[in-house]
Amino acid sequence: MATRNIQIVGTGQLLELSRRLKQAGGPRLKANFTRRIRRAAEPLKADMQATIRTLPIRPEPRKSGSRGGPSPTTRPLRATIAQAVSIQVRTGVMPGARVYVDRAKLPRDLKRMPKAMNRESGRIRHMVFGNKKRWHNNWTTPLWWEKTATKHQPRMRAEVARVLDDVRNSLS
Repeated sequence: MATRNIQIVGTGQLLELSRRLKQAGGPRLKANFTRRIRRAAEPLKADMQATIRTLPIRPEPRKSGSRGGPSPTTRPLRATIAQAVSIQVRTGVMPGARVYVDRAKLPRDLKRMPKAMNRESGRIRHMVFGNKKRWHNNWTTPLWWEKTATKHQPRMRAEVARVLDDVRNSLS
């Protein structure tokens, strides 16, 4: 994603747990751990998608004498970006869960848009219909990604701690 990473991990505990999972050699235990961590991140993913879909984007007022017209694409911007939100669960060296916008799932012309939409200024600067000589500004809620992730941190920390305790108890 075009934003700063916000990770919910207790790296020391997760690293120790990862090593013990490898020693125990329990693929079922590892699959259960991965499934529960992913399930803990699902509400954050859903909230990110909902936030993107409802994110207000305001245009700059038109200057007098400027022409307008329909968009050259019928692709919905916010829905396209929302579909690209993904979860990645790692159990190896850096265990944890990550919710991010998978740029590989975005069309070529939108790969930089998530980062542009999350700027501190809230400004989205873009060319007018691909004309590199004409630029336009749109405005959105600044740092919406971080604000949404921050709301979920306490719940996710508690859930990850609960999963770690359950797995640790089953290893003992």
